[in-house]
Amino acid sequence: MTGLFGGAFDPPHSGHVALAAGAKEAFDLPRLLVLVSARPGHKATQSPPEVRLELARAAFPDDDVRLDPYPRTIDLLRAERFDQPLFVMGADEFASFLAWKEPEAVLDLAELAVGTRPGYPQDGLELVAARLGRPERVHFFEIPPNAASSTAIRAGARGDQLVPPAVAALIRQRGLYTEA
Repeated sequence: MTGLFGGAFDPPHSGHVALAAGAKEAFDLPRLLVLVSARPGHKATQSPPEVRLELARAAFPDDDVRLDPYPRTIDLLRAERFDQPLFVMGADEFASFLAWKEPEAVLDLAELAVGTRPGYPQDGLELVAARLGRPERVHFFEIPPNAASSTAIRAGARGDQLVPPAVAALIRQRGLYTEA
């Protein structure tokens, strides 16, 4: 099984790290392939791909980290072959999964590992899963609560609990994500 964890990682934060660690533990994955979207199809990024790649490598030192040239997950899954792909995502991403480009095709090509946290409304997630043609390919696992947010960090929020220390050091060194 190949664990895939994609995102803009603008910047990678402690919630991303907790999600990756939880997936590795829940599914007995020794490593993940962390895919930093070079051109996310669903959102604008503040930092260029090379900077986000460097930050992701600092956040996930024990995993394989590389740029993902495909703007959508389905494009990646069609272009590359992975051994039993398990696509890792947070509950907030899964809540909008039906709006993704070709969600049923994504589910045909990969199973989903969805990290939930205490207090997140499960009803909405179950409704999304129920609307899928192959809900048995969606696996939920729980992670500890985490208040980190890339949006807040880009807006200038600071705190040791928001990003891993190596990421915080790079943010300071490069003067990234300072308040406008």
